[in-house]
Amino acid sequence: MKRLRFGAASLAALFLAATALPAADPTYQIANILSGTFQGSTPGNELRLDFRPVPTDSQHLYDLFVDVNGKYLGQMVKRQGLIRLETQGNGVYVGYIPHFDPTVTALSPNATRFSDNEANAACGLSLSVAGDGFSGETTGATCAFALRGASGKWSVDLEPGSIRLRNVASGETLRFRRQGK
Repeated sequence: MKRLRFGAASLAALFLAATALPAADPTYQIANILSGTFQGSTPGNELRLDFRPVPTDSQHLYDLFVDVNGKYLGQMVKRQGLIRLETQGNGVYVGYIPHFDPTVTALSPNATRFSDNEANAACGLSLSVAGDGFSGETTGATCAFALRGASGKWSVDLEPGSIRLRNVASGETLRFRRQGK
């Protein structure tokens, strides 16, 4: 009977340790913060961000497909692409590979396949732990082609339930609030 209890306790401890490991992984934490739907909450920002898990390969368990739809300052916006999260020291590298074909979705068979132009437009930034979330900055003009119109250096702040993007030079700020998972 003692062996059975010890075995059950050991199995429970192993299970709890295994499920706690992803929570300590910053890549998992960022994927968890981003997963779901976010709605623009600043004036003129009627954009909706949808982040959905998309299977790529066993090395990238937390890749997300992002779909951006809506209006920003009265102009229609439609963007989509893959967010690749990779552990980098104590932080996480967040890469974005755009899809220029507006018909590609998270469910498309080619959601994780990219043309040469799309792959060459890829950009990214590194995020570090900041408060309850993560923070980082783009390096400058590297994302202008991928994000069409987002030139300059941008800061990114992620917290559970919110995303903030801010143009470092102009102060232009876009805030998003979680609408659902």
